[in-house]
This record gives sequence, C-alpha cells and structure tokens, in this order.
Amino acid sequence: MKKKAIQYCRTWAGPLSLALLLAACAAPPSPPEAPPKPKAPSCQAAAEGDALIGNWLNVRTQRGVVGELRTLFSLNADGTMAYTEQLKRGKKPSQGLAETGCWHRENQKLVLRTLQSNGADVDIDDPIYVNTYTVTGTQKDRITLRRDQDGVAMPARRMSPGYRLPF
Repeated sequence: MKKKAIQYCRTWAGPLSLALLLAACAAPPSPPEAPPKPKAPSCQAAAEGDALIGNWLNVRTQRGVVGELRTLFSLNADGTMAYTEQLKRGKKPSQGLAETGCWHRENQKLVLRTLQSNGADVDIDDPIYVNTYTVTGTQKDRITLRRDQDGVAMPARRMSPGYRLPF
C-alpha cells in the first residue's frame, strides 16, 4: 500500500508542480481602471473691447448677515477670471472666498465658471460652480449685474488694474 501511495504521488507531483509554477508566473489581475478625470474647460478670449473686461467692485449689506460684503470680479481679456468675496465685520478678521476660472458672455448674461476654489480644484460637473448674472446696465466706470439665482442687484464700480481687496 505504501508503494502505491508513493507511486500515486509521483504521478501527480509533476503536473501539479508545473501548474503551480505557471500560476505563480502569471501576471496578477490588473485593478479596474479608474474613470478618466474630466478635463477642465479651456478659457476663450473675450471679444475685443468688451465693456466687462476689468476689475469690478461691489460693496453691499445683506439681510441676515452682520457686516459688509465686498465682491471683486476680475474679468480678463483672455477669458480667465478671479472672483473674490469678503465679509468685513468691524474689527474682526475678514472671512473670504477666492475662486478662479473662466468667464464669457451670452448676450446680456455674464457666465462665471469656477475651476478652483480657495486654491483647490473643483468638480467641474457640479452646477454650483457655474454662476450667471444678467448685465442690466453698463457705463464707462459702472456696471449693474443681477444674480440669476436670487435676483439680487449688484452695482459695481471699475477699479484699477491689479486692485485687490484689503484684509
């Protein structure tokens, strides 16, 4: 009986070791591929001489908010934008939001598409990062925008190139 067991083992040992060796040499299964990250849209240059190109400052108070809200729209000729909002409350430190991305016009609409918020990339598919304003008035040094989401009027005055909100 002992001889049969050894002979049985020898019969299967060769093919079994070969199968184990081949299994060990086979490439491990590759992990599932992550879906490609959506590519951020590229900014398109504004029409030459567009009256909205420049830095625009809106200062206002808002019901339910203690302090003064300052919003600076920096709309560049190359289609890039910076949107900075700051809450100034007396002697307390200012709180703010700084977004960058692209802007364009659709007739009387100003469309801002945020690509980064406070320095971090945003989900470009999230509609919260697209804001539209109706341009209700333009003059040389003043514009009036109306936020489409809530109808708030935002009169703004032109500021010098390179202007930044003070902190």
